[in-house]
Parts: sequence; C-alpha cells; structure tokens
Amino acid sequence: MKIYVYLDESGSIHKNSNTKFFAVGGYFVFTNDKNKVTSLYKKINKKIKVNKNIPFDKEIKSYNMTDEEKIEIFNSIQDIDTFYGCAKIFDKKSMKKEIVESNIFFNYAVKLLFNDCIIPLLNLNQINENVEFIVSIDNRNIRVGDLNNLETYLKTEFCLQNFDFKITYYDSTTNFGIQMADLVINTFYNLYKDKTIVKNVISHLKGKNFRISLFPGYKIKGRIQKIEYNINEDV
Repeated sequence: MKIYVYLDESGSIHKNSNTKFFAVGGYFVFTNDKNKVTSLYKKINKKIKVNKNIPFDKEIKSYNMTDEEKIEIFNSIQDIDTFYGCAKIFDKKSMKKEIVESNIFFNYAVKLLFNDCIIPLLNLNQINENVEFIVSIDNRNIRVGDLNNLETYLKTEFCLQNFDFKITYYDSTTNFGIQMADLVINTFYNLYKDKTIVKNVISHLKGKNFRISLFPGYKIKGRIQKIEYNINEDV
C-alpha cells in the first residue's frame, strides 16, 4: 500500500533566526487521488498566471496569492476523497535550548509530523500489507550531504512498524504537489504567527480534511477520526 506525502516548511529553524514559529507539513493522499490533486492545482495555478500575466515557468509562492485565489484552490481540492492536509507547528520560545543543527531538527520535525498528524489517522487494523510512504520534499534548504539522512532516520525510528519510506527531493518550481504543500503549511504557519493574515482562508477549510499539532505538548486541531477506506481498492 502506497501513501504519497508532499512536504514543505515555513518559518526558520536556524539558530540565528528571530522567527517565533517553525512549521513542517503539507498533505498526504492515496494512490487513486494523487494525480487528481496535482492536476486540479496545476489547472488553477495556470489560470492565476494567465490572469496576472505571469510566465508559466515561474513559481507562484503561497504568500504571493490573494485570499480569493487560495480559497479557490482549497475549495477545489479539500474534498477529494483521500486528501488530508497536515501540519506540525513548533513554538520556538518554549524550547529550552537553541537549535544548533537545522537539518537534524528538520528530520526530527518530520518524524513528529508522521507520529502526530499522519499515522494516527490511518486505520492500521484494515491494512494487512506493508505501508510505503512516498515522500516528496522541497530541496531548497537541504544540503547535498544530508539528502539520504531523512530516509535512513525515518526507517530507523519506525523500525517496529510495517512502514517503509522513500524520500525524494524536488525543485518546487516544477513540482505542483510541493507547491500545494507550500500553500497548506504556509496557511497554518500564519495562523499561529498572525491569524489575521489568513482568517478569511481558514474560515473556508473543513476540519475533516486537516490535522494540526502544536509542539510542545499534544494539542491537536482538526480531524481525529481514522480514515475509513475499502481495503480492496488500489490505495
């Protein structure tokens, strides 16, 4: 069984950064709906570029979109059967020590995202086979020498579960799944940074399609019910 995960980050975990929050997340989707999500995003993205006279090969970041454009994307995608947005928000002022190595902390953050926002939604009693997480991540903040570290780290951390991980890094300019992940995580990052920035967008999101967890602690917002699906389907 394959589950496709698209991840990005917002804020900064660098020790010299003054940002109050850091966030990692995006969305996950099952095989049947993977292409549907990216196709819909690509279609709306193209319309936005045409309206704004933006070259098709130029990436539109979520902070360059209007509320109306973001709402159109979310309303088109959030009800796709197996689309689930996820976000792990880190309150940096609560940390007792500075983050010395940002890439190591990023690996830790992704593990917590899986632990708190993805795996709890899976009804593992329905799954009688290995779960392979196909993870796509924006490569802009990853050093070349660290490219294989996250995959090895996750396989080690979840060695007691019947999970496997395949991590691939992409240039978000050409990957619409990661661009959609950027929209999701930037929206929830801004919810904690300054909720007035995204209050109009947040009001259109449906709790059943998203799960957000705050660090430290175990505060969860959004979906808590496990995902039910037909195990005979190709998911």
